[in-house]
Amino acid sequence: MSASYLEEMFGLTGQTAVVIGGAGVLGGALCAGLAQAGAHVVVGDLTEEGCQARLDTLKQLGGKASFATVNVTARESIENLLAAALKQTGRVDILVNCAGVNAGSSFLDATDADWDRVLTINLKAVFQACQIFARHMVAAGGGAIVNMGSVSSHLPLSRVFAYSASKAGVLNLTRNVAQEFGTQGVRVNAICPGFFPAEQNRKLLDQTRIDNIMRHTPMRRFGEAEELIGALLLLVSPKAGSFVTGTHVNVDGGFTGAWF
Repeated sequence: MSASYLEEMFGLTGQTAVVIGGAGVLGGALCAGLAQAGAHVVVGDLTEEGCQARLDTLKQLGGKASFATVNVTARESIENLLAAALKQTGRVDILVNCAGVNAGSSFLDATDADWDRVLTINLKAVFQACQIFARHMVAAGGGAIVNMGSVSSHLPLSRVFAYSASKAGVLNLTRNVAQEFGTQGVRVNAICPGFFPAEQNRKLLDQTRIDNIMRHTPMRRFGEAEELIGALLLLVSPKAGSFVTGTHVNVDGGFTGAWF
């Protein structure tokens, strides 16, 4: 199989990808994968410092990139992100919704404030970003959206009730949005990671929880952020993923398949 064939199937030269949450661990790896596939990556995150640090990393890799800050709790800020991306590159072909937060507690100790914060950032913001960017993509003739789900989109996990509810909602929303735009050239899919070294996961993991996760993960290890890139490139590629919409890819070391 030639390099030119793989580039034709999975290359993103000439495309613009906006990654919301691009300054984070997982979002950063996805930014790098998109940039190395040839896309111009617009890093969207809360602080200018975080965005600039990610931009510096992408440029060290030789990628084309820019950034715009975004506060996903405000619709106007997401609208401004789209406007900034269009000003910088003239187009948006790909949206990756990767911003997320978590909150851990027993169910009876969970607070309204934690519930509202997690659902706002993890689910409401995904709805708003899908709506805002899909409107542009429909008018432009097509595009691809990838939302970040979780193994908890499928399975109940203790002490992360709001997070699990939000990620189940993301997966259902993804399917519904895909149906909405199935004939309009906009494909919408999700990636459901297992346990990765994202900050919101690591700070909730004690040794007992880690041991339980490993028992239910056939590969007996955590994922590395770069292991999400292959799934992403399949889902956003105009050629390789051209008939893929309304579905999800589990990248979890076998966790969901082995659960019992």
